[in-house]
Amino acid sequence: MKSPMVSDLASGQNIQGTFLVQLKDVRQKKTGDPYLSLVLMDRSGTIDAKMWDNVSGVMDSFETDDFLRVKGETQLYQGRLQITVYSLQRVPDTEVALADFLPASKRDPDEMMAEVLALVSAMKDPHLRALLEAIFADPEIASRYKLAPAAKGIHHAWLGGLIEHVLSLSALARFMAVHYPSLDEDLLLTGVLLHDIGKITELNYTRSFSYSTEGGLLGHMQIGLRIIAEKLPAGFPPKLRNLVEHLILSHHGQLEFGSPKLPVFPEALMLHHLDNLDSKMATMAAWLEKDRPAANEWTGYNAALERSFLDKQKYLSDKPKVEVKAASPAAAKAVKQASGFGQAMLAAFDGTKE
Repeated sequence: MKSPMVSDLASGQNIQGTFLVQLKDVRQKKTGDPYLSLVLMDRSGTIDAKMWDNVSGVMDSFETDDFLRVKGETQLYQGRLQITVYSLQRVPDTEVALADFLPASKRDPDEMMAEVLALVSAMKDPHLRALLEAIFADPEIASRYKLAPAAKGIHHAWLGGLIEHVLSLSALARFMAVHYPSLDEDLLLTGVLLHDIGKITELNYTRSFSYSTEGGLLGHMQIGLRIIAEKLPAGFPPKLRNLVEHLILSHHGQLEFGSPKLPVFPEALMLHHLDNLDSKMATMAAWLEKDRPAANEWTGYNAALERSFLDKQKYLSDKPKVEVKAASPAAAKAVKQASGFGQAMLAAFDGTKE
């Protein structure tokens, strides 16, 4: 494994390491001389880097998505760690292991795909099950579905992020189908499994994460509709197709957020809110991990959610210990009743609901 990793860096270190260029920008100092503003990455995270001197001789020697061997020093700038680069050199692809540079899910992709297929095989609606089986029987779709990130950089932005996001949503959807019995669980799960399937070709993810030309032209919703049209089984009910396509077209929830349509039936509304919830929780969790402050309780500003986050563990680190007293008989009875309710909900969640 390469060393150092971004996650291992601390302020005040002299470093020499290899990184992938996620972003390259040539800017001008007040003197008119150029300087380099870079975002460097490996699988553990990203870090800003600046090269102030001797830039003219190297600024045309590499591009975004190239690998660089960097010598420099780490320091804090406005509360964020960055590298001041003293020298850099492009590294041929043959000298690196790509797995060291792209973040990936901690879960096994084949295991996650097996869970997806199990959800499909358990569906009671024969038309929805046949559609999903036809889609995931395509080996190219299945392989991309296991590998794709869920986003370029906001949430689940790692290899396997899409299917990890889908499985998280599936768990939430199954629970909500118990809580709201009027929901069509198979239709909701179909929306979960297909709402972002267009991202398998909307995004490039063989080097750094970026939008493909197809993604820039069409977007993942239109690509998802195309996949459905290509795989739609003969005899699929036209009205049911309309519902499935509406799930995809409305899952962003608001017109200003890129949805061509607003959710207009319960499963569509639920899909939007679950997708929004899971993406924001993942964004916050990733930012707290990535931008954990060294000296205070607040992270840096997160542009996606337009706020800084409180490091709750650090905030509570000096919290006095609370003495735990034995529960009263009445409290114990209440806990037992609550536990019984929880067990009933879990039993329904595990598939015993008729």
